[in-house]
Amino acid sequence: MSQKLWGGRFTQPTDKFVEEFTASIGFEQRLGHYDIQGSKAHAEMLGRQGIISVAEAQQIVVGLDEIHNDIEAGKLEFSVALEDIHMNVEARLIERIGSVGGKLHTGRSRNDQVAVDVRLYLRDEIDTILCYLKNLESSLIQQAENNLDVIMPGYTHLQTAQPVLYSHHMLAYREMIARDCSRLHDLRARFNQMPLGAGALAGTTFPIDREWVAEKLGFDGVTRNSLDSVSDRDFAIEFCSFSGILMMHLSRLSEELILWSSADFNFIELSDAFCTGSSIMPQKKNPDVPELVRGKTGRVYGNLISLLTLMKSLPLAYNKDMQEDKEPLFDTIDTVKGSLKVFADMIAEMKVKGNNMRVAAARGFSTATDVADYCVRKGLPFRQAHEVVGKTVRYCVQTGKDIPELSLAEFREFSDLIEADVYDYVTLEASVNARKATGGTAREAVERELNRLKPS
Repeated sequence: MSQKLWGGRFTQPTDKFVEEFTASIGFEQRLGHYDIQGSKAHAEMLGRQGIISVAEAQQIVVGLDEIHNDIEAGKLEFSVALEDIHMNVEARLIERIGSVGGKLHTGRSRNDQVAVDVRLYLRDEIDTILCYLKNLESSLIQQAENNLDVIMPGYTHLQTAQPVLYSHHMLAYREMIARDCSRLHDLRARFNQMPLGAGALAGTTFPIDREWVAEKLGFDGVTRNSLDSVSDRDFAIEFCSFSGILMMHLSRLSEELILWSSADFNFIELSDAFCTGSSIMPQKKNPDVPELVRGKTGRVYGNLISLLTLMKSLPLAYNKDMQEDKEPLFDTIDTVKGSLKVFADMIAEMKVKGNNMRVAAARGFSTATDVADYCVRKGLPFRQAHEVVGKTVRYCVQTGKDIPELSLAEFREFSDLIEADVYDYVTLEASVNARKATGGTAREAVERELNRLKPS
């Protein structure tokens, strides 16, 4: 088992520390299923093409199935001496079925083998992540549907700006997640090309049928250049880039949930299932899940930078450096899946404190812009209307009043264009529902959007 399958060239054994330092089997074990999947298709193709006999191909496939069963049952012991998942599987195959197992590697290299393994693995993980993204979208939409009448303060610079519907706020995050889904669909379509058959870097002299293997493995086609096939990792970089954008979106929402669940805001309550307490302060209920997601965003960014730095100076084609691509990719996948799974459930169970949101929306002169728009409708140029309302707000600050509390006489001190109908424009409902255009926060506009999002 410790004998190298490539040892013919060498007269000395590998140094034990070097063996451990260069081995990748410690983190590649998750590729076992995909390595066998690709190897079975390759063996069947070799038999179909007459490169090996059909009987030999069938013998190899049976042996690979047995090894796969052992991996699934946790019975296969992986060897550091055999370096990687490919050599571990092949060595076990030869041990199990004899020298016929050595024919499996005909017409391929570990370079194109790992390239196809990672693509097969990532493709499955992307499909899982897409399901998690859809679950999160559903949770956000459900929050919007359940709280259609809730008005909250909309912020810029974290200062009260204008009142908005809470449902509109939730659907803003749904838009971000929808774009993340779109990015991931684009990525999946772009990288679903099969690199197997590129060999070490130049292709192979054997009459292989790459297109048949690609169809067998569910790829949309084959890669068109053997050098690029084995040296390309931009699909992994692109996945980590997608993941960075997604985690940024989750981190922004996390920050708001952390603020909103604090005693100072008191807008929402997170379920106890997603919070923890303090070891010293018995009153505490800490929003650990959004805090941890916010923190994990940094490690995903770091993984992206690791991959970009790894690849930035590599000449064509394969280099051993590229072994370092897997741990950042695997860690990113695990982090994204965990974050999405817990986030969808947390959002679904989140309770909204609508009255507190409304009280906050009524503070901070959130309908000031509506007064300015009112003055414009009365014929005042917007810049002059802006100044009029600015002075009105200054007066409110000095007198401790909010805009709807002003008397008509007080309003008219700043502009004689203001009449009694101004009160029809300065309530929270009037402010929100005036914004009916597509994409606006009016209940009418939000309901249209929710109807558009319902499955057809």
